[in-house]
Amino acid sequence: MNVKITTEQIKELREQTGVSIMLCRKALEEAGGDMEKAKVILRRKGADAAAKKADRTLGAGTVASYIHQGGEVGTLVLLSCETDFVSGNEQFKKLAYDIAMHVAAASPEFVRSEDVPEEAKAAMREAMQKEVEGKPKEMQEKILSGKLDAYFRERVLLEQPFIKNTDVTIRGLIEEAIQKFGEKVEVVRFERFSARK
Repeated sequence: MNVKITTEQIKELREQTGVSIMLCRKALEEAGGDMEKAKVILRRKGADAAAKKADRTLGAGTVASYIHQGGEVGTLVLLSCETDFVSGNEQFKKLAYDIAMHVAAASPEFVRSEDVPEEAKAAMREAMQKEVEGKPKEMQEKILSGKLDAYFRERVLLEQPFIKNTDVTIRGLIEEAIQKFGEKVEVVRFERFSARK
C-alpha cells in the first residue's frame, strides 16, 4: 500500500523535529504517513548517526548559562560540536540553554554512565545489598543490578528524561542534534550552583 505524503505532513514533522525535509519525507514514507511512527524512525536514525560520528573531533562549541527564578540556582553547560558554523547556530545555542535549564531542575551528578566512579558504584552496591536479602538467591543479583541501574540513571545527565518533554532523554536530544546539524555534538561538562544547602 503506497500512502501519499503531503507537503503539510512533511512541514509539520520538520517543525517538530528540526530534521531536514528529505529525512522527514523518508521517515513519513517508511511510517506510512503516521506522524508518531515517523518521529520514532527519526530518533532511531539519530542514534545511528550519532554512533557513526562518535570518533570525530570536537573543535567548537558554546557555553550556556541558566539562572533559576530568584537567583538561588544557576548552571553552566559546555556543549561542543565540530565547527564554528554549528556552534554559532541559534538552534544549537538554544539546545545548550535547554540543557542548562534541565541541569538546574534535575540536578544530575554525572554527564555519562562512564563518569560514575567505581567507588561510588561499590558503595551503593553495598548499601543496596540489604534490600535484596530475603529474596530468592538466584534473583538477588538481577534485582540488585536493576536497582543500581535505576539509581545511577537518575543521576546521569544523558539518561535523564528531558524536563520539557519526558518522552525523550537528554541523550535523545543530543542524537537529534547530531542528525539535525550533521556533526558530532556532545555535552562536555556542566556545573550546577545552589545557594541552598
